[in-house]
Amino acid sequence: MLIDTHLHLDAPEFDPDRAAVVARACAAGVTRFVLPAVEIANGPTVRALAASLPGSAFACGIHPLYVDRALESDIARLGAQLAEGGAVAVGEIGLDGFEAEPDPARREWFFAEQLKLAREFDLPVILHIRRAQDRVLKYLRRHRVRGGIAHAFNGSLQQAQTFIELGFRLGFGGAMTYAGSTRIRQLAASLPLEALVLESDAPDIPPAWAAQARNEPAAVARFATELAALRGLDVASVVRVTSANARAALGLPE
Repeated sequence: MLIDTHLHLDAPEFDPDRAAVVARACAAGVTRFVLPAVEIANGPTVRALAASLPGSAFACGIHPLYVDRALESDIARLGAQLAEGGAVAVGEIGLDGFEAEPDPARREWFFAEQLKLAREFDLPVILHIRRAQDRVLKYLRRHRVRGGIAHAFNGSLQQAQTFIELGFRLGFGGAMTYAGSTRIRQLAASLPLEALVLESDAPDIPPAWAAQARNEPAAVARFATELAALRGLDVASVVRVTSANARAALGLPE
C-alpha cells in the first residue's frame, strides 16, 4: 500500500476523468491519498472527495499563492472548517519565493495566523516552501506546531536537518526523477528514510518520463522504485517505511 501525501484531486485538470485517475493509481498500488485545500472555497470539495475514497484524508488551508485573493476574515472561516473535524492537517500553507510577491507581509501574516490555528487545533501542517525555506523555518521556530510535511522539499542538507529536528517529514516526488536534479537526488539518497514521504502533487510536478504531461497519483508507485534505486534498497522496504512515515506525520489510521 502506497500513500500519496499530496494530491490536488479537485483540480480542474482532473474534471474529464477523475474516477479513471483514481482507478489507475489504485491499480498501480497507490491506494490512499491526502488532499490538501488551497483556499477556503475548496475546503468542502476536498472533504467530500476524501470521504469518497476509502482510507483517504484531507487538509484545510490557504496556499500562499491564493492569499492575494483571500480576505483576512477567511482565517476565521478556516477555523470554522477545522472545527467541523476530520481534517488531518492545516494545509497547504506556507510561503513562496519563486513567484513575485505583491505584498510579502500579507502572505507572512496569513502563514502565521494559520500556524496559530494549527496550534489551537493541535494539528500538523502541510507546508509549501518553494524558495522560502529559511523564511518558513523562522515562523516555525516562532509558532511551534506538531510537525507535519514539508512538501516538495528542494532545500539544502542543513535546511532538511532543521525541518526534521522540528518534527517534519520531507516530501519527495517528480523532481527526484530528473537526472539533473542532483541535490534533490542526493538528499533522497542520504537523508534518513524515516524522514521521507512520497507525493505526486498531481496535476503538477510531472516526472521525467512524462515531463510535458499532466501528473497523476499513479506515478507515486514509480517514485517508490526510484527512491529504492537511489538508496540501494528493495522497493517493499521503501513502501513500508514511507507509508509508516506518512501515517506518523499526519496521524493517519493503519
